[in-house]
Amino acid sequence: MLLYRLFFTSALALFFSAETIAQDVLDYVNPFIGTSDYGATNPGALVPNGMMSVSPFNVMGSELNRFDKDSRWWSAPYDFTNRYFTGFSHVNLSGVGCPELASVLTVPTAGEVVPDYALYGSEYDSETASPGYYSLNLLRYGIKAEVTATRRTSIERYSFPEGRGNVLVNLGEGLTNESGAYLRKVSDTEIEGMKLLGTFCYNPQKVFPIYFVIRVSKVPSETGFWKKQRTMKGIEADWTPDNGKYKLYTEYGRDMAGDDIGYYFSFDGLHEGETVEVQVGVSFVSTRNARENLEAEQSGFDFDSVRLAAEAAWREDLSKIKVYGGTWEQKRVFYTALYHSLIHPNVLNDVNGEYPLMESSGTGRVEDGRDRYTVFSLWDTYRNVHQLLTLVFPHRQLDMVRSMVSIAREWGWMPRWELYGRETFTMEGDPAIPVITDTWLKGLRDFDVQAAYRAMRRSALAPGSENALRRDIDPYLEKGYIPLGVYAQDLAGDVSVSHALEYYVADHALSVLADSLGYKDDARMFMEHSLGYKNYYCPEYGTLRPLNPDGTFYGPFDPGQGADFETAPGFHEGSAWNYTFYVPHDIRGLAKLMGGPRKFVEKLQMVFDTGLYDPANEPDIAYPYLFSYFKGEEWRTQELVAAIVSEHYSDTPGGIPGNDDTGAMSAWAVFSMMGLYPDCPGSPYYVLTTPVFDRIEITLDPDFHGRDCLIIEKDPGTSGKYIDAVYSGGKRFKGFRISHKELLEGGHVVFGLTDEK
Repeated sequence: MLLYRLFFTSALALFFSAETIAQDVLDYVNPFIGTSDYGATNPGALVPNGMMSVSPFNVMGSELNRFDKDSRWWSAPYDFTNRYFTGFSHVNLSGVGCPELASVLTVPTAGEVVPDYALYGSEYDSETASPGYYSLNLLRYGIKAEVTATRRTSIERYSFPEGRGNVLVNLGEGLTNESGAYLRKVSDTEIEGMKLLGTFCYNPQKVFPIYFVIRVSKVPSETGFWKKQRTMKGIEADWTPDNGKYKLYTEYGRDMAGDDIGYYFSFDGLHEGETVEVQVGVSFVSTRNARENLEAEQSGFDFDSVRLAAEAAWREDLSKIKVYGGTWEQKRVFYTALYHSLIHPNVLNDVNGEYPLMESSGTGRVEDGRDRYTVFSLWDTYRNVHQLLTLVFPHRQLDMVRSMVSIAREWGWMPRWELYGRETFTMEGDPAIPVITDTWLKGLRDFDVQAAYRAMRRSALAPGSENALRRDIDPYLEKGYIPLGVYAQDLAGDVSVSHALEYYVADHALSVLADSLGYKDDARMFMEHSLGYKNYYCPEYGTLRPLNPDGTFYGPFDPGQGADFETAPGFHEGSAWNYTFYVPHDIRGLAKLMGGPRKFVEKLQMVFDTGLYDPANEPDIAYPYLFSYFKGEEWRTQELVAAIVSEHYSDTPGGIPGNDDTGAMSAWAVFSMMGLYPDCPGSPYYVLTTPVFDRIEITLDPDFHGRDCLIIEKDPGTSGKYIDAVYSGGKRFKGFRISHKELLEGGHVVFGLTDEK
């Protein structure tokens, strides 16, 4: 019977292929998903894992339509609910919960030059976005503005009304809190310069520069600088409602530097619909490199060819996974989630291989054919993004691991939340360890694992006074836990339990890697460290509970405190319920503490039944999969995952549950909708669940995976939302947790379904 069904499903694949060939995969991507309700994505133009991204900037408004980036916790250049355009920002973060970057604003206007963002902005309509492309119509000016991008450059096309048109370059505004910049006129059609960035999450950190070269396709009739005028106490600078507090320098031809400066190109005598194209090249090394990037990635001004190339890059990447069946909305959710998972980490090196060294002023160079990556938001991405890249884009994942190893060589430590060569110390833990361990165990080994191990071992054992990543490690090593009153360096406050839990996960992964490398004593030591979570378990409440410096439990204690991001001693952005089950490396040991599997399951189910589960909070996003550790309870995983996908992911601007966190929430959806999830970082296993689609085909790299395709599908002879049987490689598979090796060796997973639990 099984052989017949496998033959039948192969025949059905021909039908499914015909269904999908007729539809371009790009049509299934909606870049507006996640652009509202704190999703913090943006609909701008970029290519997969590219340095350059161009986003509409609408978090600053006019005097009559006032909103600005500091009026609330703005962390993205764009929100779908705002409808007032103040420019295109270059190099943006996606899904991040803190403001930074999103600078070097370019703005098309018509008529007189008005450099004040509060006065030159415009409402807009006819907004469209697709992978690699974005456009809108500025109602105030009647200008159509379009943008597309390459890996390190962008090109914008402005269609002007008749008369005078302008292109403004605003270096004072952006999501960064830095306003300093330098600007130089190279020719009538080209400028170059530098803009300072820094203070991610408003934390005191080193600033760093972004270098740029900007060119226009038409010789302007007039150019000039501007600068915001400062005032003396009691004396207001001269200003008018037309130009605000900015002074134009129409005859000034020298370099300019300072806060809140800008430049403009003006074009007189334009015909209706006449276009001006604007190229922007960027680098984090030098203006020379920015120019080299621009010349290498764009040959002349040709907006349409750049757009076609960007779309082709996205089409190739997104087509690595083909899904059949499901609804239109489900495909839109799936492919947009895959799209968001391929934005960060992004390339840092220029076309000549140069990049800024980690935490220093030097310049490094990658080997030919390789890339240096940045935006390692590892506290987010170590849970699922890197596992997705390992499976589908192994070459990229290897370069990311090599980048982390290089960071450790340059700085002495692995990254935690690295941003363009600077460690932000945001969130907690030592998350590079599980990423590198997972990559190694899954067979991607072309990197210096010994150098990686030395750096990771150092952070796991060095005393706090010497430790950049684990400043609060001393009591952890001495007692096995971190008490209240011991602070790390992420400025999050008294979040000792959250920090320790991340260290336990990292040390477990380090133990597994040590064992794989033959360091048996280290393996035993780090495994013992990883079990220190038991110190926090409080039988009275059945949760993890903060500890005082003398080892007693903190009180009075409310395990529900911390919901909705209120402050809860010991926990970071969550309650005890969001963290109690975050012991992915020892679920059975945690169940034993709780009184056995039945009590564990009852307590975990209560978290879902009473609304304590937070689908937007990383520590508990794997909770639905934990039921599958216990025989007879797997149906709960299958039921809950389907409900979460349905309730919290949609084809709408608010269609991601909270910040996308550089793709972490999106990667959760990609895996969950395919029917498998990497529940334990650093462990090469997946929990199986009911896939959303009838059939999924994943293109693999045979050089890494030993085969060129992985197929996951529902048995068409069965139906229902629960899994009745699993077959891998034509054989009945026992259990609901499959190793990476077993998954690839089987190559074809078939789920028999039923409506019975």
